Amino acid sequence: MSKGGSRFTVAAMHTSLGRFRFAGVLEGSSFLLLLLVAMPLKYFVDWPLGVRVVGMAHGVFFLLYVLAIVPAALDRRWSWKRVVGALVASLMPFGPFIFDAKVLRPEAPR
Repeated sequence: MSKGGSRFTVAAMHTSLGRFRFAGVLEGSSFLLLLLVAMPLKYFVDWPLGVRVVGMAHGVFFLLYVLAIVPAALDRRWSWKRVVGALVASLMPFGPFIFDAKVLRPEAPR
């Protein structure tokens, strides 16, 4: 990883924490794309296809994120509080990015 630990490498994907962090990027990005691009297109331009496509992708990435919590939590012996924090973060815009920066990046291998 880079000095700051924010760049994902192939090596980082070999750990449960690395896979969870990557799932967080996908989930958080798709949520923002849904809220900031697809929803306005649906309601201001009457183009609902964007919500259908981006919404489906976001749903898949959300499930991937939730499923990725389990091995990361077991491997890292997370408390229930941290697991619930990860789940709550997925429900907020920018939540996975904030959770990654404040909680996950400090414990990621450098």
